[in-house]
Formats: sequence, structure tokens, C-alpha cells
Amino acid sequence: MVTSPFSSYLRAFTPTASFTLRWLLLASLVGALAGTASAGFLASLDWVTAWRTAHPWALALLPLGGLLIGLAYHYFGNRVVKGNNLILDEIHAPGATIPLRLVPLVLGSTLLTHLLGGSAGREGTAVQMGGALADQLARWLPRRERRLLLIAGMSAGFASVFGTPLAGAVFGLEVYLLGGVRYEAILPSFLAAVLADVVTRAWGVGHTHYPTLAALPLTAAGLGSALLAGALFGLAARSFATLTHAISKLFSRIAYPPLRPVVGGVLVAGAMWALGTQRYAGLGVPVIVEAFQHQLGAQNFALKLLLTALTLGAGFKGGEVTPLFFIGAALGSALAGVLPLPVALLAGMGFVGVFAGAANTPLACLLMGLELFGTGAGVYLALACVVAYLFSGHSGIYSSQQIGQAKHPLFGRLAGRQLGALGRPAATPQSVPAKGQRPGAAPAA
Repeated sequence: MVTSPFSSYLRAFTPTASFTLRWLLLASLVGALAGTASAGFLASLDWVTAWRTAHPWALALLPLGGLLIGLAYHYFGNRVVKGNNLILDEIHAPGATIPLRLVPLVLGSTLLTHLLGGSAGREGTAVQMGGALADQLARWLPRRERRLLLIAGMSAGFASVFGTPLAGAVFGLEVYLLGGVRYEAILPSFLAAVLADVVTRAWGVGHTHYPTLAALPLTAAGLGSALLAGALFGLAARSFATLTHAISKLFSRIAYPPLRPVVGGVLVAGAMWALGTQRYAGLGVPVIVEAFQHQLGAQNFALKLLLTALTLGAGFKGGEVTPLFFIGAALGSALAGVLPLPVALLAGMGFVGVFAGAANTPLACLLMGLELFGTGAGVYLALACVVAYLFSGHSGIYSSQQIGQAKHPLFGRLAGRQLGALGRPAATPQSVPAKGQRPGAAPAA
């Protein structure tokens, strides 16, 4: 039987059209769920932050808040205590559906952390809610596409909480596999991120506005300064990730898990009372904005780094990203005293650079910089992100992140291993799935 060219074209086109239409529907659902959850979360976070600012004595209750969080996760959230790392694990090796109880647990715990003055962020909460809500739809998908749903949920959560749909889309694609991007998820990720951002804004929830950075010619002095600043941002990111993991390991020696955030709460509250300021409590957005306006002292980024590492390492919930924005912007602002670049530019470079190094997501962070600060300083933002990514080494805030491609050919043997396992001998290294192969499946013969 002779096949017409039209029939051949139709057979080739049908799977793509079916995939696109199916994911347009799924991404709309994921975007609506994640966007609505983020809108409620952001509105609640604004309220608890305002209340804490008006009632500084609430800091004394931080140990009690830590006990409540510890008890909630110990008795009701043992499976979801890994947070973002649980979602990354499910992407690498799909297993059971992420329990829906993760959503109220992480939402309530994050709000309590911020209400009582812990130093934490919000990205982790939004990403976990997005991933968990999206995963509830997996029962209607082929098993091989569950990973795409989880990536779309992460993208939707990130995009909606920061108002950066392009960065959110690429974050979901980039975050689970260091040095690699899985393009089969590109349509679900972008659709979910854009729609989640639209839904969040439709609820009337706004985001912080940052100054547009002016274009600056790339001179030899400017290039050298950008490379040096990027290296320092990478080292700051590495220090934060290493310290947070070390504190978490230290607190794990406390046999009864609910007591860990109690001890951490005593230490964080004591440190903040000694400092006599709420400057380092919560997100610290006012300080981030201040960093763009004038040069800050180096103690700002150092204290935020220490207090956030202690808060999260002890078991409080929230996220790392906004504190990383604080650390990076404050460090960049401080560098204006020694580098010949404008303070706002250095603050913007640090804002995205430290995050790029800590999350190992340089492309997502570059897009975030362009979305938040404009395209004028794009070259400087790009240099900050990629150099910080390199200088942070094979470390990061997500211990379940898998190395798809090492940052340097000399470390090629690390490919396929998770960041959290690098300190241990690799008995049976995990292999990075080939294109089209499900993570966790045996490699093709």
C-alpha cells in the first residue's frame, strides 16, 4: 500500500501534538495549584513578618517554635523531612507518591520559623508545595512521565514565589542534575512556571522590586573585578553549604530529633538578642534592598550566613535562597569598597552569584538576574554566575543533587554520584541515565 506524504507527516506530528496538548492541560493544573499555594504562602508570610517586627519579644519563643516543628516532623513527617531533597530523590529514582501532608507541614513550619525570628527563606517551601501538589496528578500519567511532573512542580513553585517565570522554568530543569539539563522536560517546565506566575499575580500578590542596573562597558578592570567577585561569591556559597551541612550533622548527635531545633532556637535567639537587632531575622529583604543603595559592612553577609546555617542546620524550615540573596547582595555591596564597580552592580552580581554557586544552577540564576535587574548588566551578571558556579566546587545546598557532568575534567570520576555522598566511598556509583532512559532503570545493553 502506498503511503501519502500527508499520512506520513500526520503520523510523525500526532505524538508531538498529543504531548503538547496533554501537558498544556497538566501544566495548567500544576500552575493553578502551585500559584495559589504560593499566593497564600506569600500573603501569610507578609503578615507573620509584620507581626514579628512589631513584637520583637517573640524571639524568646523561638525554642518553643522549634519544639513544635520538631514534634510535627518526628511524628507526622518522617518521610517528608528531607524536603527538597525528597523531590530530587524521586526524580532520580521514582518510588512512592510524595505524601500530600508535606504541604501543611512545610507551610506551617516555615510560617512559625518566620513568626518567631528564625533566619530562613521561602523558596524551599514553595518548591516543596509545588512538587507535592503536582505529584498528586501522577496517577493519570504514564510512569515514565512522573519525573516531568515533579520537575514542572518545582519550576512552578520557584517561579511563583519569586515572580521570575524564566528563571523558575530553568531552575526545575537544571537543579536536579548538576552540569546537565534534560530537554524532554522543557515544555512542561516552562508552561508550569509561566502559568504559576500568572496565577500568583492574579491573586493580587506582588513581589519585591529591585533597581534596574545600568549598562556598563566591559573594560579590563571591569572584567578582572567581575572574575574576582565571582570567585568570592562561589567561595561564600561553598562556605554556606558546608557550614549548614556540618551543623546539621552536629545536631544529629542529639538522639531525640524534636530537641534539635529547640537547642538551635536557643542559640539563634541568644545570638540575635546579643546583636540587639532584627536585621538578620526572617528573609531580610529590607537589607537586600539597602545593599543596592549604599555600601554595607562585611559583617552583614557574615552574620546572615552564620545565623541562617544555624537556623536551617538545627531543623527549622523555610528555604535557603532568599538568605543567599541577602548574603550575596551584602557581600557584593561590601566589595564596592575595594573593586572599581558600582555598588548596585556588585550587589546584583552577588545576589545571583552566591545563589548560582550554592544551588549549582548558573543558567537559572542568570535569567533571574535579567528578569529582576534588566538586561543592561547582563554580561557582568553572567560572569558572576558562571565563575561562582565553578568556584563553589562540588558542594551545594541540595545533597541529593546528582552530578551529571563534573565542573572540571579532572573530576570526571564523580559523574553519577550525589553531592551528599561525595564524602563517602562509592561502592556502586549511580549512572546518569541516558536520554530517554528512566532514572534508576538499568542501562541499556
